[in-house]
Amino acid sequence: MNIFERAKNILISPKTEWEVIKNEQSTVADLFTKYALILALIPVIAGFIGQSLVGISLGPFGSFKVPVVNGLIYAVLYYVLTLAGIYLVAFIVDALAPSFGAQKDMVSSLKVVVYSYTAAWVAGIFQILPMLAILSILGLYSLYLLYLGLNIVKGSPSDKVVGYTVVVVIITIVVYFIIGAIVGAIALGGLMMSGMRGF
Repeated sequence: MNIFERAKNILISPKTEWEVIKNEQSTVADLFTKYALILALIPVIAGFIGQSLVGISLGPFGSFKVPVVNGLIYAVLYYVLTLAGIYLVAFIVDALAPSFGAQKDMVSSLKVVVYSYTAAWVAGIFQILPMLAILSILGLYSLYLLYLGLNIVKGSPSDKVVGYTVVVVIITIVVYFIIGAIVGAIALGGLMMSGMRGF
């Protein structure tokens, strides 16, 4: 599997690519080392550059840059916890499968979660310039990819796949809200504390 071909195909012709993915022999290690570990770096690196090197414009009040050390801590923690979050969401997708008429199979659940994240990861490149970060909203295309993946790869029938998708999206939001809170408290909490010591 070529990572660039896979990313392009899942974004441009998702229905066809999900059929290919469904029939591929993959392992958990393959899905992480040959795809997720690489693509998940895009928003992490872009976000670090945008926040710590370019800076966030505050309009008439100038701009703000997250100190490099705090930015690196944030980036590393977010990257590691994002990958852990992917596995957790896939585990939940698999646990819920029978309730939505889908097949219980952890590898296929991980395929759906990993490959549906493609749009969000690729759109993360816009974080490199904070003024363009709003364009990261294009990553919402990942919701459609998730819907197709749950239907094609997991085999959730048409009358149940919308509900399955909604439940998975809600769970994913909760998981990443918790991850964001943890990372923010650790990485940016230190920034606030050092700022308070300056007074």
